[in-house]
Amino acid sequence: MRKISIYITVLILFFMNCKVNAIDEITQGSTLSVNDCVELAIKNSPQIQIYQEYINIQDYKSGQVKSNYFPTIGASVGYDFANTENKIHSNHSNNSSAKVALNQLIYSFGKVFSQVKMQKFYKIAAEYDLENAILDTANNVKSAYYAVLAAKANVDIQKANVMVNERQYNRTKAFFDEGLVSKIDLVNEEVYLSDAKINLVSAENIYQNAIVGLNNAMYIVNAPDYNIENTETFNFKNNYAEVNLINIANTTTKDDGTIEPKEAVLTTQVEKTNILENYQFTTYPYTMEESVERAYKNRPDLLSMEATQNAVKEALNYTKKEYYPNLTGSVGYNWQNNSYYSSNGITLGAYLSTNNLNIMETKLKIKESKSQLEIAKKNVDLVKQNIYFDVQSAYINMIQLEKNIPLMQTKVKQTLENYELADARYEVGLGNFIELQDAKENYNNAQRDYVQTIYRYNVALTDLQTAMGER
Repeated sequence: MRKISIYITVLILFFMNCKVNAIDEITQGSTLSVNDCVELAIKNSPQIQIYQEYINIQDYKSGQVKSNYFPTIGASVGYDFANTENKIHSNHSNNSSAKVALNQLIYSFGKVFSQVKMQKFYKIAAEYDLENAILDTANNVKSAYYAVLAAKANVDIQKANVMVNERQYNRTKAFFDEGLVSKIDLVNEEVYLSDAKINLVSAENIYQNAIVGLNNAMYIVNAPDYNIENTETFNFKNNYAEVNLINIANTTTKDDGTIEPKEAVLTTQVEKTNILENYQFTTYPYTMEESVERAYKNRPDLLSMEATQNAVKEALNYTKKEYYPNLTGSVGYNWQNNSYYSSNGITLGAYLSTNNLNIMETKLKIKESKSQLEIAKKNVDLVKQNIYFDVQSAYINMIQLEKNIPLMQTKVKQTLENYELADARYEVGLGNFIELQDAKENYNNAQRDYVQTIYRYNVALTDLQTAMGER
C-alpha cells in the first residue's frame, strides 16, 4: 500500500512538472487559476528544490550501500633498492613487484541487506518530506489567493459605496437648493463622501498588498500585471446600477402637509454590488472522526515519521548483526623480480573475518539503537496527536464559518431591503438623514462582513484539507 502511495506521489510530481511547463512564467495581462499559482510556486520554491535534492542524496546513499554487492579491485606496483656493505663483503639488490586482486563479498549474514532496507526507508521518508513541503506551499498560495479575491471584492464594495455617497450627495444638494433640507445635512453628506473615498483608497492599498503576498507565495519577483480567476468556493460578480440624476424643478405639498419633489431624484434603485450573489457551497461531507482517519492515511509528515521508524528498526537489525563475520572471496595475480630470481602466479582464497569486533562496544551500540527506535515510535505517536488536534481545530473553525455563511447572506439581504426603504422614505421626505446614513452603513458593513466570512471559510477549508494531507 505504501509503495502504491509513493508511486502516486511520483506521478503527481511528474504531472505537475509537465503542467508547469505550460505556464512557465506569468505574461502581461494573463489570467491565472488557483492551480496555476500553486504550480508556479512549486516550480519556483527553493524549499521544494532542497527537498528534491534530499531525495537525490538518499538515492546516492542507497547506491553506495548496494555497491557492497559488487567486487572491489586492488592493485599495487613497487620498486626498492638495497645496498648493504661491511668489512667482509657488500650486497646490492633490486626488487620490482606488481600485484592486482579482485575481492568479492560472498555473504554478510544480512548486514548489507539491512543497510539497503534502511536507506530505502530513509528515501521514502525524504519523498514524504517533499510531499509535505508541497502541501505547505499549496496552503500558503491558496490562502494568499483567497486574500486577493477578498481584497478585490472589498474594493468593489467600496467603489459602489462611493457611488452611493455621490448619489446621495447630489440628491441632498438638490434638496438643499430647493430648501428641503438643512445645511448640516449637506455638510454631513460631504463628510460621508470623503470617508467613502478614503475607504476606497485604503481598500485598493490592501488589494495591492494582497497581490504582493500572492507573488511572494509564488516566489515571483517583479511580476507583470495579471488577473486571477474566481474559485468554486469564492465566486463573486459585480453588478452596479447606473446613476442618472434628474434635476428637481420644484416641489409639491401633499394634503397632509408633507413637502416632496414633483419628480423622482433618481431613475434607479440603490446600487447593488451583488457580492457573491450566486454563491453556493457544498457542506463538508466528512465527520470529525472521518477527517481524522483520512489525515492518518494521507499526512505526509506522519508517513515520513513512520518510514523513519522503519529505517531505525533496520539500523538496529544491522547493529545486532555486527557480531557476525563476513565471508569474502579473492582472486589475484602477483609478479616479482629481483637480483636473484623472478616469479609470478595467481592466488585464490576465501576468508571468514570480522572487522575489528569489539563486543562491549557492539552491545552498547545495540542499546543505543533500541533507544533510537523508542524515540522514533514516540515521535510517531506525537505526530498522530498533533494531527488529531490540527484536524479538530481546523474542523471546528470551518464548520462554524460554514454555518455563518447563510446567516450572513440573509443579513446582507435584510440590510439591503432596509436601506432601500430608508432611501425611498428620505427621497420623499418621510425619513430623516440619520436613518438613511445608518441604513447605508449597515448595508455596507454587512457586505464587507459577508466577504470576510467567505474569505475566512475558504482559508479554514484549506487549512482543514492541509491538516488532512489533501490539496
